[in-house]
Amino acid sequence: MDRLVNADVKEVNLVFTDGKKSSTTFRLTNLMHTMSVAVSLTTTNPSTLSFTQSFSIIPPLGTASFTLTLSKPLDHPPLSTPPDNVLVRSTMLPTGKASQEELRRLFSKPGPHIFKDVTIPISFVGRHVIEFLIFSSISKTLETAFVLSKAISWCDESELTSLLRPAAMKGNSYVVSALLDAGADVNKRGRDGESVISLAIESGSIDTVRVLVESCCFVVDHEHDRFLHDAASANRVDIMKVLCLSYLDLDVNSIDFELGLTPLHVAGSHGNLDVLRFLITLGCDPDTADYNGWTALHCAANNGHVEAVDFLLSSCNYVKYAVNKEGRTAFNLAVENGHTDLYDMLHLGDVLHRAARKGDVDVMRKCLAEGAKVNGKDQNGWTALHKAAFKGHVEGVRVLLNHGGLVDLIDGSGYTALHRAVEARHAQVAMMLIAHGAKANMKSLEVPFDFDSFRKHNPLRVFVLDTPVADEMLALREKWEDDAGLLLQSPVNLLALIILSHLG
Repeated sequence: MDRLVNADVKEVNLVFTDGKKSSTTFRLTNLMHTMSVAVSLTTTNPSTLSFTQSFSIIPPLGTASFTLTLSKPLDHPPLSTPPDNVLVRSTMLPTGKASQEELRRLFSKPGPHIFKDVTIPISFVGRHVIEFLIFSSISKTLETAFVLSKAISWCDESELTSLLRPAAMKGNSYVVSALLDAGADVNKRGRDGESVISLAIESGSIDTVRVLVESCCFVVDHEHDRFLHDAASANRVDIMKVLCLSYLDLDVNSIDFELGLTPLHVAGSHGNLDVLRFLITLGCDPDTADYNGWTALHCAANNGHVEAVDFLLSSCNYVKYAVNKEGRTAFNLAVENGHTDLYDMLHLGDVLHRAARKGDVDVMRKCLAEGAKVNGKDQNGWTALHKAAFKGHVEGVRVLLNHGGLVDLIDGSGYTALHRAVEARHAQVAMMLIAHGAKANMKSLEVPFDFDSFRKHNPLRVFVLDTPVADEMLALREKWEDDAGLLLQSPVNLLALIILSHLG
């Protein structure tokens, strides 16, 4: 005979409850027909798990109950790897009686008279164990999977469903998947109507979002669910792609009911540039205003998000002029909040360019003093220097050069300010630009000028010619006359052609 007693369980399941001394009971049966048996019960973790009575006597074929108890209240289950066990030992007791002290001495002496009847694993189960696994940093292992599976088996559907929300909020995709497999209701919403998918999006766990989406059971409530808003706030383009591919009827221009914000407003408020790009690609309208008349640009400017503002301006040329219900533009909001980096792109740049075009040096100086970027470009790539040079405003060009204007920046067609001055036949401006370092041999990037048109112009009066420049022009004269169709792209050569029209 290899054992004297038999347990009525193969494992001891202890329903753990935070802050309470949990306990569980199991029974042992004496297999001897005519003799009493003494039993000793211990655990592999006696400081935490113990029995109310460690020694007992069971009469022939009799049964006794034993209670396993947590030694003290704990705020989390004492999980261990490998799991703790109950150790059951027995020995025959012919007299059928003995004191606790006598039994202690009996089992303290090893020998063949002591039977090691059974080792019973201890499992902690119940919702509090699942909550611990949700919020702990325990890695996913085979042992963890076993603990989770056992804990879930002791929960009813309502408990599983209530646990699904914190698991989604924590972004614990493994627990979420296990709860769904066990029957948790994915469509159960919180008191505020928030869905578990919204909680998963807010957690930033794309794996959890995928698990919930791929369950194929979730029903989108288009009146309440604002998944793209949630993803825009979390700056997660990857999650937005999963959602858009899974729910093709999501409206990228949907608004929330509180403020009338679209996902683009949310992304603008947070300065989430990648999300802005993605939403514009999907067809979000940057001109859409919320209930207070704010566009996404208002939101980005109000919070000082430079890159977001720059992108939104490039997406719609006129959105910068939109006013909210209080009559404020995005520029006004930037000024109110001291976001000086935005002044140029939202307002001062436009004013500077208009002043450069008109030659209003007072306004130009004022704009530059207030923060306008002297080398800022318009939608065609023109700087203020391009415009002042093209219009022939000598004093305007001088102001810009004195404030750091770069002479060799090219516009969208590949032309420098010197090209534009020559194109418009402003010799004095051209010579001023050359005097400030404009490169005479800089090539344009696009189609060259139509030189035949230059020969039709009225002669230009050249007031100042440096000898090297004059020499270059004379050297070009013979070459130009030899090949009237030659297309010369150097600004100095262009200027030479104009002057040669005057000379010949």
